[in-house]
Amino acid sequence: MRSAEHSRLTRKLSAFVALSGAELAVLEQLHQRRRTFAAGRDMVHQGQSDQAAYILSSGWVCSYKIQPDGTRQIIDFQVPGDFLGLRSVLLRTSDHSFEPIVPIEAAEVLKSDLLAAFAQTPRLATAILWAASRDEAMVVEHLVGVGRRDADARMAHFLLELGSRLALVGIGSKEGYDCPLTQYHLADALGLSAIHVNRVLRQLRESGMLTFREGHVTFHNYDQLLELAEFDPAYLDQSGPLLK
Repeated sequence: MRSAEHSRLTRKLSAFVALSGAELAVLEQLHQRRRTFAAGRDMVHQGQSDQAAYILSSGWVCSYKIQPDGTRQIIDFQVPGDFLGLRSVLLRTSDHSFEPIVPIEAAEVLKSDLLAAFAQTPRLATAILWAASRDEAMVVEHLVGVGRRDADARMAHFLLELGSRLALVGIGSKEGYDCPLTQYHLADALGLSAIHVNRVLRQLRESGMLTFREGHVTFHNYDQLLELAEFDPAYLDQSGPLLK
């Protein structure tokens, strides 16, 4: 796992604030409890109390809720540099579960450590609040996508958003990115059936816009995808540091 100075989280937070040496030192302290988790086993489960938050260093995680009929709704996917369970650690119980999609490395952050870090470095606290607000903005976009976008635009918007998020932490670009998600993950996230996901991905491939094959998303016509999805990345707030 990287040092905090070179971590994916630091790179992400630097889109909002230029971190000082003291702030990097506090961030390093938050990375001390380093753990690994196997794929397919919940790190945090829905209804759990007194749980920790995590800083994801490597690998992908999905956050989801199980409905009364047993179906799963994926709320979002977490990628390196993301906090997991930041909201849940401040509530009495977690309102959703976190499951690693692949084996992951993460730093466990206790509530007491998080509050101490906030007290020591208010600017770092503001940057982490920015990251949490950005995550909330993405959930709003996902709600709009499921409720209002047709399947092609919904898929294109989602894959473009993932590309922008990964580019921010140095593991994606306008050419594409590695992606371990299955068609079943996409179905549970986008409110589609797996068969419909397969059909949409085929249509996007045949139209020459993108290919999702063997764990890699390749953008063939980025501008056309932007137009199809009506993708405006302003909600991701990645234009550069606001605080110096």
